[in-house]
Amino acid sequence: MPVRPLIGLSTSQSSDALSRGVNGTPRRYAEAVQLVGGLPVLLPNLADSAAEYARRVDAVLLTGGVDAHPRHYGQVPRRGLGEVDEERDAFELTLYHAARALGKPVLGICRGMQMLNVLEGGTLHQHLPDVPGVWVDHAQVARPPILGHEIAFVPGSLLERAHGRSAFLNSYHHQGVDVVAPTLQVTATAPDGVVEGLEGDGLLGVQWHPEMLFERHEYALGTFTAFMNLLGVPG
Repeated sequence: MPVRPLIGLSTSQSSDALSRGVNGTPRRYAEAVQLVGGLPVLLPNLADSAAEYARRVDAVLLTGGVDAHPRHYGQVPRRGLGEVDEERDAFELTLYHAARALGKPVLGICRGMQMLNVLEGGTLHQHLPDVPGVWVDHAQVARPPILGHEIAFVPGSLLERAHGRSAFLNSYHHQGVDVVAPTLQVTATAPDGVVEGLEGDGLLGVQWHPEMLFERHEYALGTFTAFMNLLGVPG
């Protein structure tokens, strides 16, 4: 039996009833990775171990979660900024740069795509409703697996090969990419021009949540298949 590539999933932080710190992430991320041929493993936010995690995994998936602190892209907090987690930011920064130094592929989903852009040198809109020209509801109230708005994909991109020229997906974010990092290309956009997908050398980022959709909308699994293609796993 072929050895499945080990995919390290970043995790959110919370506290249980006994005030103990808890690291975790929605199970659907792991299920999606498993369905496309990967072996998922959750990575707790232990900054001292981040570089070793990067050495041991074959690829990294930066999952969704709270906002990145604006200081990581040279800004101060503005009205509309949500909750931040500087411990998670620090862990993912170290994990990301260690993984990239080793040539490991990275997939970013929602917050993960935003972190990917920030860590490659880009910036974010801290609160999309305050951005002139943004008219799509990017923070939909309808729960999964309800679809949100349509997304258009750039011809020839990984995402276009996975989803076609356009697809209806979901939208659960209030921040978005502003200045695109110089190492990345925009390969998906919303009808109002908000960046929905980024690609680079061994890098893939999506602003939607495919892990919430694939059970009812199988085509959403294409995001994960495209990621595994970066590891040489056929889809």
